[in-house]
Amino acid sequence: MDKAGVGQLLRQLVSLDGPSGAEGPVAALIAETVRPMATQVQTDALGNVIAWRRGTLEPAARIMVAAHMDEIGFLVTKVEDGFLHVEAVGGVDARGALGQEVTVYPTGPGSEAYPNGLPGYIGSRPPHLLAPQEREKVIPLHELRVDLGLPPAALATGLVRVGDRVVMRGPYTELLNGRVATKALDNRASVAAMLAALAYLTEMRHSWDVYAVATVQEEVGLRGAMTSAFGVAPDLALVIDVTFGETPGLDNGKTVPMNKGPAIGWGPNLHPGIVKRLREVADALEIPYVMEPVPGNSGTDAWAVQVTREGIPTGLVSIPIRYMHSTTEVVVLADVDRAARLVAAFISRLDTSFLAGLPEEV
Repeated sequence: MDKAGVGQLLRQLVSLDGPSGAEGPVAALIAETVRPMATQVQTDALGNVIAWRRGTLEPAARIMVAAHMDEIGFLVTKVEDGFLHVEAVGGVDARGALGQEVTVYPTGPGSEAYPNGLPGYIGSRPPHLLAPQEREKVIPLHELRVDLGLPPAALATGLVRVGDRVVMRGPYTELLNGRVATKALDNRASVAAMLAALAYLTEMRHSWDVYAVATVQEEVGLRGAMTSAFGVAPDLALVIDVTFGETPGLDNGKTVPMNKGPAIGWGPNLHPGIVKRLREVADALEIPYVMEPVPGNSGTDAWAVQVTREGIPTGLVSIPIRYMHSTTEVVVLADVDRAARLVAAFISRLDTSFLAGLPEEV
């Protein structure tokens, strides 16, 4: 695995749609990709993909590495006059929804003819026909419509039904300086980093058992993290997610630099002993990183994992991206690869003494 391999993997991951609650196609790709690197792969009752890689330690100690695979999207709430009413699944920004190309996944009669979904656009009234005061406001989501270009009679057959999924499209575009722009980098970039970390581990010796978990439904409440952490019952956990990369117009105190490596989270959601070891490993291997203060809820799976069962010492490694929750999210591939190498190196250095010393770090 290298930066080029990470890019190829990421391109595959974002090419599939997997909104919260309908992550199946992405889950299947992850399971297929991870199988050669794992001792066992399973999908649990909620849809989390859990890959177990055996370590050398007996009795085994467990580390869980989690990255959520779901993305934001929409749900059809009404079919009227040939147009679709939709509501958000996850944190959709109405400002960026207007004019977006989408894919609608029908489930009604005749839907088997459209296994790859129906193309459509999100539209609204043209500005020429709006009152002056309306032009200055963000059009709320409930006033937008999905247009499939079909006559009302075509939808009157029930092809698209209430509850069907809608996902925004965003092509994978290679930019200059090793950057790419696409949709769903939140959080497929982190899934790519997790899978790349496992690939690196195949060339390393590690004593701890590794459970790499692609979690579901993070965008609607960290649900997959809760259930998978309870089932795996790890001794400690690392969560990989994305964070806000430096962006024009934003306070530098609320963003982290890009192309400077992953961000290591630091705050009450995250165990100080894990934070310390992550920094030590990165320094030893000269992997660039930045520190990110997280004063409260990290907004990631780490928030759920930390308080599962009797409590799980948890760390957070974040990949900076721009324009989060849009179809033009931007990431530096080198940062994805650096996150993978840091996670793999952290795991390869775990021993029994580290676990025993964790209480002293609190």
